[in-house]
Amino acid sequence: METRELRYFVAVAEELHFGRAAKRLGIAQPPLSRAIQQLERRLGAALLDRTSRTVTLTEAGSVLLAEGRAALDAIAAADRRTRRAALAATGRPGLVLATKAGASSELLAKLLDAYAAHPGAVPVEVTLCGPAEQERLLREGRADVALLHRPFDATAGFDTEELSTENEVAVLPAGHPLTVRSHVHMADIIALPGLPLPRWPDRDGTYPPGPGPQVRDHAQLLQLVALGRACAVLPESCRAQLHGDVAAVPVLDAPTVTTVIAWPPHSRSRALADLIRTATRL
Repeated sequence: METRELRYFVAVAEELHFGRAAKRLGIAQPPLSRAIQQLERRLGAALLDRTSRTVTLTEAGSVLLAEGRAALDAIAAADRRTRRAALAATGRPGLVLATKAGASSELLAKLLDAYAAHPGAVPVEVTLCGPAEQERLLREGRADVALLHRPFDATAGFDTEELSTENEVAVLPAGHPLTVRSHVHMADIIALPGLPLPRWPDRDGTYPPGPGPQVRDHAQLLQLVALGRACAVLPESCRAQLHGDVAAVPVLDAPTVTTVIAWPPHSRSRALADLIRTATRL
């Protein structure tokens, strides 16, 4: 298969309309239709069910849509990483580190300070992300390295080193009756009237259904908790960012959170290797 054919098919499969797909691709509709027909002949499978009014995916088409998106993403990431590697050889760019906004702040500060003292250190650009975004930036080649948090972030396909493991705490409005306890359980948090758990966006940017407020970052979440509109279960290191209008209580049965440093397995950057060695020493 050619990259062009994959791009054409993905556009049609996402639009489910040849006219809209052709407009999106900037080509005429007849060559787009011919390209899809040629792809189907080559694969020996119908990818689309066409009628005079509708276009739908066949089972084979659904498989190719998922695989085609992954292949195109991988090609785009390879392009970006190759260009970054070429620029790195000139000594111009530094490293791009992606991390979730509000998470692992103390660890990140120590890492950046320790790495800056390394004789071969290069500039590190820190990109603060929403949930799961740092994982996406790393897969797309837009970041060289990321701090991820298991079990919430997927690390499959990356090389990783574990940096720390911590328990979780319930973050509640100051003065809430549960804040006087030495600990709580998840059942206590889920059953709280008027303080629903927040809804974070999925990897595709959509929010799951539920009563909790939609949140994009930790600053927004902490403000909602302080206003008595939500509660949250967060890694214990969040205590460093809490103000007097919220309080934290350990949650005994919440899963532990492991912070890992992750990078593409094929990276050959000496600067990245130095940063990872610094992180593991910390």
